[in-house]
Amino acid sequence: MKPDIHPAYRTVLFHDTAADVYFLIGSTVETDRTQQHSDGQSYPYVALDVSSASHPVYTGQQRKTTVEGRVAGFNKRFAGFAGKAGK
Repeated sequence: MKPDIHPAYRTVLFHDTAADVYFLIGSTVETDRTQQHSDGQSYPYVALDVSSASHPVYTGQQRKTTVEGRVAGFNKRFAGFAGKAGK
């Protein structure tokens, strides 16, 4: 390995703000923020919007879209074009 070209690999505290869950993971991410974890130690801190704790694919709570509403909205918006195309 060449010296001084690799980023620092250390334990980082990631916080999923959507689910309010904390993860301690080894990472090379750059951050200036630190936060104290439940184990009493202070770690570099990164806030996340989505992680496996809150993403619908991993939690099994996918949102179901209302197909009828989308189809009705499409028909309402483009209903006038169907009659004009044949003229």
